[in-house]
Amino acid sequence: MKHRIQLHGCDAEESDGYSTDNSDVSMGSDFNENCNNVNFGILFDVDGVLARGSTPLDPAKKAMAKLKDANGNLKVPVAFVTNACNRSADKARQIQNWFDINITPEQVIHAPTPAKLLKEFHSKHTLVIGQEHRKEIAADLGFTNTCIIEDIKEAYPLLDMVDHANRAKIAEGNYTENPNFPRVDVVLLIGEPCRWETDLQLIIDLLLTEGKPNITPEDLFSVPQIPVIACNMDLVFMAEACMPRFGHGAFLLCLESLYKKITGRELHYKNLVGKPCEITYRFAEHTVSKIAKQMGISKPIKRLYFFGDNPNVDIVGANLYDRFIKRKDSNANSIDLPVSRLIPESDILNEQTVESCHSMLVGTGVYKFKPEDEMKSTSDTIEVYHGHRDIAHEPELSKPHKYVHDVYEGIDYIFRKEGIEGN
Repeated sequence: MKHRIQLHGCDAEESDGYSTDNSDVSMGSDFNENCNNVNFGILFDVDGVLARGSTPLDPAKKAMAKLKDANGNLKVPVAFVTNACNRSADKARQIQNWFDINITPEQVIHAPTPAKLLKEFHSKHTLVIGQEHRKEIAADLGFTNTCIIEDIKEAYPLLDMVDHANRAKIAEGNYTENPNFPRVDVVLLIGEPCRWETDLQLIIDLLLTEGKPNITPEDLFSVPQIPVIACNMDLVFMAEACMPRFGHGAFLLCLESLYKKITGRELHYKNLVGKPCEITYRFAEHTVSKIAKQMGISKPIKRLYFFGDNPNVDIVGANLYDRFIKRKDSNANSIDLPVSRLIPESDILNEQTVESCHSMLVGTGVYKFKPEDEMKSTSDTIEVYHGHRDIAHEPELSKPHKYVHDVYEGIDYIFRKEGIEGN
């Protein structure tokens, strides 16, 4: 059975040894000679493409087997790009166990990972918002002077009045303030917290007081805002429930709304990090190029293939990066991008060599292909934009270069297109 789906700029028919450090990826001495001509890399979203929750998908097992040569070595450089916020070593271990391939932590790019490029903030006193392993994740990014919301609560116990237990404690006079607690210079939002109401209150307090919330500002409406870095703008995500759940983007929306309601001004993001922002795909290109060199591939990477299951996040991001790299000669980094999405100059990054980024949409996750959708016109569809306010709504960007039923079909397509021998 065949069906036709509108793609990015075209129509196409579709047929039904783990290591915790950043050491080189060992590809073995019998590296497939056919790979000496490889000049492309493959990027995978994880949930919905390779797995659902902690269970790997069968097509993904077949795809990963196809990516290995007879000696069990990868034929092409790959990396994994997810908007989750975990420790890269943990995710690398999980992927290795799923597919019996050697994966290092540097091949796993979480939503906050590209914040490694934001070196100007790494030594600043940074409040890290999220849940488990917050400080450890921030340290891995390069942030050396961090605190968490519990530290703010302890230093300024009078702030958290949404916590009724704390309110009762204050009423009894059973508290101690710490006016010597150092000023917060930066707020790093790596993921949604456990208790939104407390974090929203205290973050707003810090924004209204330049990071020192023990003195009332003289003019509430002209306080300079300390830098805010946000990772992962996903409004919702799909879990085990029958309906999507609020993601970090929902928390950001609450923060933005409260800040504007109180000050009359828009919240300014110093940097947005994570899919679909260009910085994440640029960092992914850097990672693939690094892996390619470790594999012994001498040619520069010219093409990226990005597998995703969410048209409004994965596909939009891949298409945004494809547009960005094709406009780089016209200084697109300063002309086309809002300030929050600029890619910083960094000596960390390998040279940018990719000439195209091909978005590959699979039907095993968020997106479910429905043949009847082809009969609907744009005017028949009510579309609500779930993207972040700093990412313009451009429906054309959600259309993939290629739709495939699953990641195995996609790998087969890439191998045929690139002339790579399959198993």
